[in-house]
Amino acid sequence: MAEKVALITGAARGIGLATAKTLLAEGWLVALLDRDGDELNKATADLGQAASGFVYDVSDPDAVTAALPDILNRFGRLDALINNAGVADFGPIEETDFTRWRRVMATNLDGVFLMSQAAIPALRETKGALVNIASISGLRASTLRVAYGTSKAAVIQLTKQQAAELGEYGIRANCVCPGPVRTKLAMAVHTQDIIDAYHDAIPLNRYGSEQEIAEVIAFLCSDKASYVTGQVIASDGGFDSTGVGLPALRT
Repeated sequence: MAEKVALITGAARGIGLATAKTLLAEGWLVALLDRDGDELNKATADLGQAASGFVYDVSDPDAVTAALPDILNRFGRLDALINNAGVADFGPIEETDFTRWRRVMATNLDGVFLMSQAAIPALRETKGALVNIASISGLRASTLRVAYGTSKAAVIQLTKQQAAELGEYGIRANCVCPGPVRTKLAMAVHTQDIIDAYHDAIPLNRYGSEQEIAEVIAFLCSDKASYVTGQVIASDGGFDSTGVGLPALRT
């Protein structure tokens, strides 16, 4: 049987790169796609021949049209698409102009739609899996996230549409909503008050790790999840169960 192939967007760092490493360890071939060519080259330098990098911007319809044939030419098939690429641009509603709104939507929502649509023919051939990465901010509202949270809520609905319409082809579509994750970026911008507030608000009393999110994604791509579709999984330490409202999280 041919080795399975996964395509991960936003794969140069963070959850995307952690997922690539997890799938590689499980025997997958992996296409890592990112618009940051320099970071992507660094990320793929030590991953071996089972991984290849592709520099494309998921928010650009022409780039997406070119990306899929390029990847299929390299690997010959596609068994899973992980739509992980996203931008986090936070600000108050009054300060969110249309340029900021469109910048967030172009990658976080349009990119998921464009990549998924382009991948459908290949996923039909393999009865493959779509895994869209949304956010806990798509499940409940929080301040400063009018564009980001709305984009992620739309990704959740898009996932359900995909599950409903693509199931007849054997394509599964699921959504992962990470909660607070201990990334270099998060630790650089979160004040100690915010860190303490998250710890108090999360039932498991800690941030998650990129690897913990990657494990959930890998499961949804695998045959172990063969009867799982249309689901929204919050990998968040229980944060969605406890609500929001802590003052430190409003700044």
